Parts: sequence; structure tokens; C-alpha cells
Amino acid sequence: MLVFALLLAQAVPAPPVPAQATTACKATDASLPAALAGWNMPGDALVRDKAVSLDTVDGATLKGLPAQAKPGRAAMIEFRIAKAGRYGIALDQPGWIDVLPGAAGGAALASVAHGHGPDCSTIRKIVRFQLAPGTYRVFVSGLRQAKAKLMLVAD
Repeated sequence: MLVFALLLAQAVPAPPVPAQATTACKATDASLPAALAGWNMPGDALVRDKAVSLDTVDGATLKGLPAQAKPGRAAMIEFRIAKAGRYGIALDQPGWIDVLPGAAGGAALASVAHGHGPDCSTIRKIVRFQLAPGTYRVFVSGLRQAKAKLMLVAD
């Protein structure tokens, strides 16, 4: 019984810490993959090679916000797709991303994948959609910040 008590009293080694937790990022957004390299390039439209910074507003005041939008701050921007394919919307903060077809009306499209940005990046979320050529609107909601950074990502 004494031996058993001594064995229980021994310190159990802690599980190994993942490498990313022990290594601090040398530079945030410095080593982004090619598809995300435009994240560091400011733009004024939602496109593949540049990130756009949008002012956010109280979501209750944003016209056209989808019913499933989350409470909080929100923003909207239109964008065009020239070639059918799978595209992602990258966002710099926690939030909800909805893509709607056309310039007005229509229901939000179903997403085909969800993920986060690479380690050591300021990309917090990427939601992907299967899109045909045309005009779309992206709504981001449930935001807390006065600005939101977004970028279109092609797969």
C-alpha cells in the first residue's frame, strides 16, 4: 500500500507542448502562402490580390443583412466573380460571413468549408463558397471592431 501511495505521489510528466505554442511568431503575416499573400496589400475592393478594410456599423442599421446574421457590428461589400470556382472570404476577426447572389434580394448561399488563417497571421477565419460568374454581396456580422479586413481567396 505504501508503494502504491508513493507511485501516486510522483509527479506525472506534463504532456508535450505543441511547437507553435513554444515558438513565438517572428513576424505576424510575414510567411503567408501564395494564395494569401495579398492580405498585406491594401485595396478598395474585395478582390483576390488585395485586402479591403471596411467600416463596420451597428448590424441593426445595415440594410439587407441576412436573417441568420449575428448581433453586433456588421459590414457589407459587393464583389464580382469572373470564373466559376471555389472561393473563400478571409476575415481578420471572429464573426459570421454570409454571401448572397446578385445586387439585391436572394438567400444566403450555403458554405462549402470553414477554416482559420495560418499560424502567425491576422486572418482569423476563412469561409469558402462555390460561386458561378456574377455579382455577389458579402455580409460580415457579429463583429466587435470598428473596422473589418476582408479578402477574396481563390482555391
